[in-house]
Amino acid sequence: MEFFAQFPDFGGGLRTLLAFVAALSVIVAIHEYGHYIVGRWCGIKADVFSLGFGPVIFSRVDRHGTRWQIAALPLGGFVKFKGDADAASGRDEEMMSALSPEAARDTMHGAPLWARAATVAAGPVFNFIFSMLIFAGIALSVGIATDEARIGEIKPMPGAESLQEGDLITALNGRPVADLREFATLATELPPAPSADYSVERAGRIFQLTGPFPFPPRADQVNPDSPAQEAGLRAGDVILAVNGAAISSFTELRDYVAAAEGSQVALQLWRDGAVLDVVLTPKRMDVPRAEGGFETRWLIGVTGGLVFVPETRSAGPLEALQMSASQVGTIIKTSLSGMWHMVTGAISSCNLRGPLGIAQSSGNAAAQGSFTFIWFIGMLSTAVGLMNLFPVPVLDGGHLVFHAWEAVTGKPPSERALRGLMAAGLTILLSLMIFALSNDLFCP
Repeated sequence: MEFFAQFPDFGGGLRTLLAFVAALSVIVAIHEYGHYIVGRWCGIKADVFSLGFGPVIFSRVDRHGTRWQIAALPLGGFVKFKGDADAASGRDEEMMSALSPEAARDTMHGAPLWARAATVAAGPVFNFIFSMLIFAGIALSVGIATDEARIGEIKPMPGAESLQEGDLITALNGRPVADLREFATLATELPPAPSADYSVERAGRIFQLTGPFPFPPRADQVNPDSPAQEAGLRAGDVILAVNGAAISSFTELRDYVAAAEGSQVALQLWRDGAVLDVVLTPKRMDVPRAEGGFETRWLIGVTGGLVFVPETRSAGPLEALQMSASQVGTIIKTSLSGMWHMVTGAISSCNLRGPLGIAQSSGNAAAQGSFTFIWFIGMLSTAVGLMNLFPVPVLDGGHLVFHAWEAVTGKPPSERALRGLMAAGLTILLSLMIFALSNDLFCP
């Protein structure tokens, strides 16, 4: 049973709140634990490890003298190291002035530069590692497609009964198929049609079959916060017609939606043997291109795929980690590209999401099942790690800039400069949060 499905939706409020708090708490805990454990390895003592802010609900002191606590407002967390005046790592001048250099070694402000820099960088690094472990775990659990064009599972849809699990596709519409990549390439070259001819090897014999179009208009995935999700479409729905016109390929669905240019679209769906009608309005979205950059398109928020799930094989641990590292790299690259395109005006600034938007995405991901929700946490963890590396005072990236200054000049910025820069950084951060929140409230 799905955990979040046990809670009544109440218009999405309760599920969204629970999912958002759960996702944020896990990611913050990983981030702050990175700071804590690397600081401890570097000889820096931690006074407080807090998950949340405000009144303390629960706390205990461990054998290292660190107070572990859970606070009432689950909107972040912090580690207060020895020598810090507050949760923002401000210097406790009174304490530090009373300590000798030897005694100050186990404080955040008296430790060597390398130890402080490593402790600060550890938070974002742990977020990236956490994301990699999530993506690697998913790869290990579901496997990866083999090179053969062999059917691992038939997707439920009309006309797919002729194909069977284990069939090896050797030809498509009379054209030979050597492997899965070639099958996908041939499938994209076919003109839309109600059916296609398949040659398959089954139990040592070759059979000539008629089956669905290889790229059918089927919703393999319904994206959170999309018109399709809002209209009630589900993964597995097959779109039979758009505005009364029958379709047989995902390309036709995409073309009809694009041609509507934001006008309402009527869809006829096949779902578990029943035919349903829904009406939705496509949304204008900025979509990353495979070769880099973005393109603006009208979308309803469904992702398609082949008519079957390819046969999979078990992924090795190293292979899974390589794939997960590539996934984290892709998220970082796409995020940075998106930010640059927003700054230059190439894409809409409405792509910047605030806390309400992230909370809504959390709830929608949780509603689609544990697999989607865990994947969402992995993506969000990468985003949090990246954001914290921005060179803005009060963020980890800003502290790393201060440490770089100290490494070059031989001394840290003056306390007056630090106070001014921290105030400026806080102003920038609050301004961005207000701007992102306004996007949540007013962007379409």
